[in-house]
Amino acid sequence: MELRQLEYFVAVAEEASFTRAAERVRISQSGVSAQVRQLERELGATLIDRSTRAATLTAAGRAALEHARATLASAEAIQQAVDEVTGLVRGQLTVGMIIGCTVTPLFEALEAFHRTHPQVELTLLEDNSDRLIDGVRSGAIDLALVGTAEATPSGLNALTIVSERLVALVPPEHPLAKRKTIGLTELVDHPIVCMPQGTGIRTVFDHACAARRVNSTIALQASAADTIADLAARGLGVAILSESMAGQYGDRLTALEISDVDAPALLALVWTTTHNPAVAKLVRYSQHAFTGV
Repeated sequence: MELRQLEYFVAVAEEASFTRAAERVRISQSGVSAQVRQLERELGATLIDRSTRAATLTAAGRAALEHARATLASAEAIQQAVDEVTGLVRGQLTVGMIIGCTVTPLFEALEAFHRTHPQVELTLLEDNSDRLIDGVRSGAIDLALVGTAEATPSGLNALTIVSERLVALVPPEHPLAKRKTIGLTELVDHPIVCMPQGTGIRTVFDHACAARRVNSTIALQASAADTIADLAARGLGVAILSESMAGQYGDRLTALEISDVDAPALLALVWTTTHNPAVAKLVRYSQHAFTGV
């Protein structure tokens, strides 16, 4: 019995398909099938029912599955323990970032980590902050850069990178352009251009509206700050962005302080508590890139 046979068996069981299992473990379908059949011969029992389109577990397969998972987890723990002693880092890391991210220190951290640990395969994915946080909680994502309204999302470790207030932006010809500040009640009388639900800025804005029992009209929404600013500049609504984002558009938009929205929008790195040395090292590289410490 080999670990790879157990790995392929678990993949087939979880994917309910030899084809999807083969894609997951990155070998041919025939290779997965041959290794699972070899495992079945060694155990003297059929583990996978192949009589239907879906690959389902037999009674013997169900009995074997948790033990197979535990064996694979133990093997990984042994490898990690040895790696920690020898200083060797290997494996795979999945890093998440908010859509349209242009935060250079994250890329600098990935570059430094890859240069030092080229044997670690890095996967980078974009999504909205809510889904990234869920991915970190589930273990599908190892580390993510997210926008959030909470300093430390429940169940996660977090490093706050940016904490700043929301501002409203309007073009020079807008009726509000000569104002310095505006209250939320008056602001929501205008159509709003904002980021979609699931992003940190939108969460802060929605919470503020709910707390003051005012209804806002989100006329348009976009994931990229450049798009939101462009829509506002064309007179399609009042843009809602963070202070640092707003500073990029001072040549064509006027920023107004929202006087009664005190809760900041946060940009943070989040990860779970883990003994994976690769994750621990990437966290340290990220902390140095963002904070210099």
